Amino acid sequence: MGGPALLDGTISGALHKALQGRPRVMSICTGAFVIAAAGLLDGRPATTHWRDAPRFARFFPQVKLDPDVLFVDDGDVLTSAGVAAGLDLALHVIRRDHGSEVANTVARRCVMPPWRDGGQAQYIDRPLPDGPGGGTAATRDYMLAHLDAPLDLAALAGHARMSVRTFTRRFREETGQSPAKWLTEQRIRHARRLLETTDLGVEEVARRAGFGTAVSLRQHLHTAVGVAPLAYRRTFRRT
Repeated sequence: MGGPALLDGTISGALHKALQGRPRVMSICTGAFVIAAAGLLDGRPATTHWRDAPRFARFFPQVKLDPDVLFVDDGDVLTSAGVAAGLDLALHVIRRDHGSEVANTVARRCVMPPWRDGGQAQYIDRPLPDGPGGGTAATRDYMLAHLDAPLDLAALAGHARMSVRTFTRRFREETGQSPAKWLTEQRIRHARRLLETTDLGVEEVARRAGFGTAVSLRQHLHTAVGVAPLAYRRTFRRT
């Protein structure tokens, strides 16, 4: 804190050299400034603490900064938001390397959730506006219970007893994401869990997760984690 990486976006030559050629580099919170100053984030997606995101964007315009997410996994370079998001990232790496069962065991040992919903936008210091319809938590619970059903925006807004516009705004304020993006992430997460813990065929996994077809599941899973369903299953069900 208070070093040159945060003051002017630079690091020492020795540190720059030390960061090159590493098989995996991870940062927590404003540690992303150090990685960016080393040139490891040029043209790549990344995140950092929401409070310092504007300064990060000024120092490193070549980085594809996303200040709303808890962490970004871009393969060999991973960045996270605040300190707690560093724990989320660490669990994600355990999950990626050793599977969900191990990650869930670690989460229980650390007394923390194995996965936090939404992004860091929900933690930004700004009051939520009062509204007659209340929050969207009950509707999010409803969505999680009906992932295999068609869930259009109008129906979800009706469930929350809000207009579509109000529901969309409140949902983003509470989760940091649009309803569609949040729902897709929950469906991907459910599909991953089914692939990891069951022998269901890909078509059935796709149906239960709400993607409808194996083709749709394959596209979404590849976008999220970079592999096809069967390859994902082979990776995360190894003994």
